Amino acid sequence: MPDELIDIYDENNNPIGVQSLRNEAHRDGLWHRVINICIYNSKGEILLQLRSKDKMIYPDMWDISVAGHIGAGEEPLTAALRETGEETGLNAKIEDLHFYKIRPEQYQKGDVNMKEFLYIYLLKYDGDIANLKIQKEELQEIKFIPITKIEEGLKAGSKKYAPHGEYWEDVIGEVKKKLNN
Repeated sequence: MPDELIDIYDENNNPIGVQSLRNEAHRDGLWHRVINICIYNSKGEILLQLRSKDKMIYPDMWDISVAGHIGAGEEPLTAALRETGEETGLNAKIEDLHFYKIRPEQYQKGDVNMKEFLYIYLLKYDGDIANLKIQKEELQEIKFIPITKIEEGLKAGSKKYAPHGEYWEDVIGEVKKKLNN
């Protein structure tokens, strides 16, 4: 995947007027913004993506529905709509996305020193995933998985899910709240 230009932020998510290539930000541990969209349905399932085997981080693992970097000068909501369309082919509208929270996350994995502000959105989709078209460069497949099955796998320490720790519990908990309202 070609590198992209992104804005850089301080540790409090304030812009510092600097842009960097995504790979440089990862290498140098520069704070930047990404979007995560958790797509769920009325049956209590979450749409997960099986990441490409060629991904630098968490290859060949099940991960949140949609994720991507917010481009330089791009608004989080615009990036969320763009990435949803690119990765799943779903033509979501602004009113379909429900902003949940901004979650800072940092970790070291090999040469990657990740410092990100995750802009997390929820999107309810009761359509047929056979109508969606995945971005083959980014992911291998998508499928709805029951929340209970995801929770059981995470609790058992399954290596098939991207190791996001408390993130999974946080987002799944918010989806459950939405389903119970």
